[in-house]
Amino acid sequence: MAADNSATLTRRALLGAFAATAATAAPYYANAAGFLRGGGDIRRLRMHSQRTGETLETIYWIEGEYIREALREINYFMRDWRTDGVTSIDNRAIDIMAAAHGLLEVDEPYMLLSGYRSPQTNAMLRRRSSGVAKNSLHLKGQAADLRLNSRSVSQMARAAEACRAGGVGRYSRSNFVHMDCGTVRSWGR
Repeated sequence: MAADNSATLTRRALLGAFAATAATAAPYYANAAGFLRGGGDIRRLRMHSQRTGETLETIYWIEGEYIREALREINYFMRDWRTDGVTSIDNRAIDIMAAAHGLLEVDEPYMLLSGYRSPQTNAMLRRRSSGVAKNSLHLKGQAADLRLNSRSVSQMARAAEACRAGGVGRYSRSNFVHMDCGTVRSWGR
C-alpha cells in the first residue's frame, strides 16, 4: 500500500491561497464602520517603507479571526527603524488603516513614514519639532503616519475619519496623514 503523500494544509498555506484570490474575493466595503465591525471575510494591509526598502502585503484577518503570523509580520514591518525596536501594533490601529485604504479604492500600498517609535526616537523627534507629542500613541504601537501618492492628504483623512474609530491628523505641508486608535478626534489642514 502506498504512503499518503498529501500535504497538511497549514494556516500559512491557507493565507497564500486567500492572497492569490484576494483581489476577486475581497468584499466591497460600503463604509468603514461595517468593516470595523467585521463586515468582511478578509482584511489585508499593504505598505511600503522607504526607510527600510521593505514592502508588506498580508491578509491579517479571515472570517472573524486575526492571523497571529501576519500580525507578527506587521509588528516587525512597523518597527522603529532607527533603533530596530519592535512592539505589538494595536489591532484597532491596523483595522483603521486597512479600512481607510479600502475606502480609498487604490491599489497603491501605503507609504509608512512612522509606526512604532521607541522612547529614544520620540525624544529625539521632540527635540527637533514642537509637533511631536510627549506621550505619542506611536510609543504604544497605536498610531501610524502614512502617505499615498495617488491620493491627497484631504482624501486620506476623510477616509480615516469615516471609520469614526480614532484620531486623524492632517499634515498637508509634509504630505502625510496620522491615523491612531485613540480618542476620536481630528486636527490639522
